[in-house]
Amino acid sequence: MFRFSVRCLSLLLLTCAFSSPSFAQASGHVQVKFVKAALIVGGGGGSGILTFRGRHYRFTASGFSLGVSAGASTSWLEGTASGIREINDFAGNYTLVGGGGAWAAGMGAASLRNEHGVVLMLRGPKAGLEFAANLGALTISLR
Repeated sequence: MFRFSVRCLSLLLLTCAFSSPSFAQASGHVQVKFVKAALIVGGGGGSGILTFRGRHYRFTASGFSLGVSAGASTSWLEGTASGIREINDFAGNYTLVGGGGAWAAGMGAASLRNEHGVVLMLRGPKAGLEFAANLGALTISLR
């Protein structure tokens, strides 16, 4: 009987450890407004909201790009943030591969990944005069 109880207790502890929300990865919804200006090298910044596990977290974003880009634009991007284990995983330095264009109005898209393994998939409308196909880096900080 003692052996059975220890085995059951071990199984219970393992089940609780692996089903705990702190170990599970989750995804959130991201909305961000980003203003950018570029001529080969670009820079910009913005702010947004991450909705994660029913709560809203404000953040700021700043970054640069290098590649084929020229012009200035404002983007309203929306998408998902996946691979989040805890809210602090969202903040960090993201590498960026993106592209898009705008002639008064257009579309933009970006795929980003940070050092914590969080992946952002964003897309949405942009306004301004810009063409971009570039690589870059983006730093996100929670407020």
